[in-house]
Amino acid sequence: MATKEKKKRAVKIAKGVKVAPELKSKFQKKPGGSNVGKYKTIKKGDFCGPAGGSPPGSFPVNSKKRAKSALSYAKNAPNPSGIKKCVHSKFPEFKKGNKK
Repeated sequence: MATKEKKKRAVKIAKGVKVAPELKSKFQKKPGGSNVGKYKTIKKGDFCGPAGGSPPGSFPVNSKKRAKSALSYAKNAPNPSGIKKCVHSKFPEFKKGNKK
């Protein structure tokens, strides 16, 4: 009898973003990518990881709490200033000197 080959399915890492299983594990090993795939219900545009050189699906900023966390963990990205710039564009109230 012939054995059936298992078809590798794409895995969802964000809302509207699917990648091969090998890519997901590869993304998780990159700097700043340890949580790739844990935010499957967040839209693609609500991530700042790619702006900082991290894989897609990292550094979610769909709420103020997550944006604040992204700023605090930006040091783990290859380009922390890219993460900060992205967060500040979505939440200008987090910029330094903009206290109310």
